[in-house]
Amino acid sequence: MEKLNWLTANQAAQGIREGLFSSEDLVQSCIDQIRAREPDVLAWAFFDAEHALTQARRADEWRAAGNPLGLLHGVPVGIKDIIDTGDMPTEDGTPLHSGRNPWHDAKVVDLLRTAGAVIMGKTVTTELAALAPGKTRNPHNPEHTPGGSSSGSAAAVAAGMVPLALGTQTNGSLIRPAAYCGVFGFKPSRGLISRQGILRQSDRLDQPGGFARCIGDLALLGEVLSAYDPDEPGMSPRSNVPMLRVCNEESPMPPKLALIKTPWWPQLEADTQEGFGELVEHLSKHVGEFVLPDSAAAVLDWHKIVMEADMAANYQTEFERGADKLSNSLREQIERGRNVKAVDYLQALARIPVVTEALDEIFDRYDAILTPAVAGAAPHGLESTGNPMFCTLWTFCGMPTLSLPLLQAGTGLPVGVQLVGRVGDDARLLRTARWLVDVIK
Repeated sequence: MEKLNWLTANQAAQGIREGLFSSEDLVQSCIDQIRAREPDVLAWAFFDAEHALTQARRADEWRAAGNPLGLLHGVPVGIKDIIDTGDMPTEDGTPLHSGRNPWHDAKVVDLLRTAGAVIMGKTVTTELAALAPGKTRNPHNPEHTPGGSSSGSAAAVAAGMVPLALGTQTNGSLIRPAAYCGVFGFKPSRGLISRQGILRQSDRLDQPGGFARCIGDLALLGEVLSAYDPDEPGMSPRSNVPMLRVCNEESPMPPKLALIKTPWWPQLEADTQEGFGELVEHLSKHVGEFVLPDSAAAVLDWHKIVMEADMAANYQTEFERGADKLSNSLREQIERGRNVKAVDYLQALARIPVVTEALDEIFDRYDAILTPAVAGAAPHGLESTGNPMFCTLWTFCGMPTLSLPLLQAGTGLPVGVQLVGRVGDDARLLRTARWLVDVIK
């Protein structure tokens, strides 16, 4: 009972359904872990133990009454503090939004509650989900960054505080912290999950996702969150994808992976290059190398133009009313965005379908792309959240990506490996990832 906090979400949900333990038991175990690790990790922006226990007791009463149970009944989940919660503050990592209490849950939070989840609290984000770090530290070594902007969510899962947590990505904000903290991170296809009630940084680039300690939990989370939302303009009507079932199926044939080093390969740290080489050698029967043209490097510029122009528009109120309360890095991003020419912005947007279509041809021959998630282990120091360059291309195209904790740096810190799928083929990507993890083990 003392180690319930280390159960996977699937194990926890099953244990509660079968009466092996209660949601209150599970939540109390997570609370104990938070109290033990939070002074060092600092993963939470808002946490109320009694409120979490109240939710858990209600979940237990619901089960005891013989009511039907959702997929996450009684399972605690952390929520990045840019995602609205009607019963908790959402302050977006900035003093400008201090004391902000939304009237309603974001759509993803509503879906979690409908599935029976316990909303454990709000996890730390960087300032307005941008570059300036929050207070969170890496659970493996508090002198190193946990990454950003979904820093608190990744750290909370890695530290055993919750089995699941939500994050978002506009550049590398899910994959990078997952890679640095040694957990599984999932950025679904653009349009798979509703963004209603989530801080808007860039309408064309923002993508919600989550963290877990195994692939199956990411499939479970994705299945719960991917319900169609008619109020989300980025979504199309469709039925829910049975991600967990597909993820657990055996592939008709062993998957084939396209190794793409990307133009930024020379910037990988030496031990990461070595580890990646050993991984590819181990998978040699299943891997073929695909070389991107040098022109792919221009994606960094296109992404920057779109992201910063959108930030200037979406954060106009914060900039005009409280620029002195913003970090230097965020002010600079907004100022650059305000100077973007309309023609440059539209031309950059026009590159998204062109690049995505070009990359789509890879999946006629391969099941997924294998590529670095980060340049190396989490950098020392807390002044930066690391470089997202290895995530930018895939985020720009809205492709589903996963970070898998398969490598380790010479310092002992974890290093994630990135797996990328075809847009809309998230369930197949999760199945390929499960196969890959099983092969490596």
